[in-house]
Amino acid sequence: MRLRIERSALLKSLAHVQNVVERRTTVPILANVKLDAADGELALTATDLDVALTTSEPAEVERPGATTVPAQLFSELVRKLPEGAELLLERAGGDAPLRVEAGRFHGELPTLPAEEFPVFGEEAFDVAFTIPAADLLRLFDKVRFAISTEETRYYLNGVHLHPLVEGATSVLRGVATDGHRLARVEVPLPEGAAAMPGIIVPRKTVGEVLKLVAESADGVEVAVSTSRIRFAVARRTLVSRLIDGQFPDYERVIPKNNDRIARLETRSFAEAVDRVSTISTERFRAVKLRFEGSTAVVSAVSPETGRAYEELDVEYEGSPLEIGFNARYILDILGEIEGERLRMEMTSPAAPALLRDPADPGLLFVLMPMRV
Repeated sequence: MRLRIERSALLKSLAHVQNVVERRTTVPILANVKLDAADGELALTATDLDVALTTSEPAEVERPGATTVPAQLFSELVRKLPEGAELLLERAGGDAPLRVEAGRFHGELPTLPAEEFPVFGEEAFDVAFTIPAADLLRLFDKVRFAISTEETRYYLNGVHLHPLVEGATSVLRGVATDGHRLARVEVPLPEGAAAMPGIIVPRKTVGEVLKLVAESADGVEVAVSTSRIRFAVARRTLVSRLIDGQFPDYERVIPKNNDRIARLETRSFAEAVDRVSTISTERFRAVKLRFEGSTAVVSAVSPETGRAYEELDVEYEGSPLEIGFNARYILDILGEIEGERLRMEMTSPAAPALLRDPADPGLLFVLMPMRV
């Protein structure tokens, strides 16, 4: 193998694939990135056996070939090479090292055979469609904060995607919950996506897809099978296993007909919660909200650190109400509401609250209360 490639192009691809590589692995080949030079491009592939990412960059390929090198070492080396440099990558064959040259720099990296690098088996994808990059970004970005990190409930460790076709409604929904809060978002249903089954995309995959999509304004090609999902955009392709489990019936926890309605300025509310919660103990970060008339009071009390409260203007409908929440959970939700005002719908101190962005009907959040 022998090729020449621009440092900036190689570094960009390495930044993507390096995130997939498992830092702690007992299988040496999984710590490597596969380099495959052919047909005027260099393809880089990394996998942890659950996610595989392939990205390619234009290269001057003088002799085709493939090998694998330690991903972290290779990435760090390329990053430290001079900006604007052209790299020469060459490997003689067999168990020879990969030679790296850039200007006056000369280095050699250990290799493992490309034939030993694991690949996902070929699988037929039952459903395929193209979705605007902005819509896919919205589906994952708006709800990922609510993904559970509790491994025992593995079926909550991702984003649930499913189509919804009811009368005039045709949307693709993304839902995530950790049992304490729930986030649901909708985008227009892409053509061809109506046949997609309900799936759960793992947390790590969600993060990697967001990084890929953030750079692109193009459509993203999505293909789904019973056990895997594939995303292809520009010169990058990510294939991931799906979570094999049943996502709970989330509609059951979305409260209906709440009769206590509060409308607040999003930014002022977030700033008040952030300030007052400073007093809360670090473990719970609890705040109490009191709604009555045209005033909302955000308060916190701690035996160790004192007390604090802040008053806010509010448009409130219903009888007076005191309800407590985890401050961090509130702030996570408010961070996803882009409208200037938010709507909170409540019934009692023990019932979940519904938070909406009036400027974005396809977005809603459910927040469980806590005793304070």
